[in-house]
Amino acid sequence: MNLYTRIAAVNVCIARAAGIEFDKAVRIAGETISQLLQGQHVGLIQQVGPKPLSLDDLRKGSINSAVLGAAEICPKEVPADVMKRVQEAISRNRPAGAKPAAKP
Repeated sequence: MNLYTRIAAVNVCIARAAGIEFDKAVRIAGETISQLLQGQHVGLIQQVGPKPLSLDDLRKGSINSAVLGAAEICPKEVPADVMKRVQEAISRNRPAGAKPAAKP
């Protein structure tokens, strides 16, 4: 999944640099990854469990992965409101007492 997340994020970054609207770039990247997961892995994601995911669930997860990855790889290409929501979600999911990762 790390590889697929990275591919989706890079696609969002490339599309944004080419002037594609963020939401459209994320949807295309998410659809690409969800179709790949469905076709190559029958919707199975080891980290999620032994049950195949529906195409709709794959799409939702792939879009989320694309957004999170783009926020990490090309934050300047992610709208400010989206970056704020990503940072809030990361903060909520960070273990108590853990420090944010250092910026590269």
